[in-house]
Amino acid sequence: MELTDKQWEKVKDLIPIPQVRAVGKGRPWRDTRPVLEGILWILRTGAPWKDLPERFPPYQTCHRRFQQWQKAGVLQQIIAGLAKDLHERGDVDLSECFIDGTFCMAKKGGSCWKD
Repeated sequence: MELTDKQWEKVKDLIPIPQVRAVGKGRPWRDTRPVLEGILWILRTGAPWKDLPERFPPYQTCHRRFQQWQKAGVLQQIIAGLAKDLHERGDVDLSECFIDGTFCMAKKGGSCWKD
């Protein structure tokens, strides 16, 4: 999912600035916008992290940042901000909504399957 510049402007200040180690070691942080777009692609498609297309940063980077932002509550604020933007533009129809369902197969031979 590619964010528009307007959407990016609405959420960029919600994302914490990465901390650099005092000793200056370690890899430099990837740009936040492509990482967020990779995370949103995963959330939209439901694909496994390893299937993240190459146009995004490595899936390990996106997944690690996803976990950090989820724990800190950042991701919830980002999703709420983007949903608000879509609603303001009239691109969301809230009259029809779906909740994700999970299906669990019953084991064969269980006691509830008696004739």
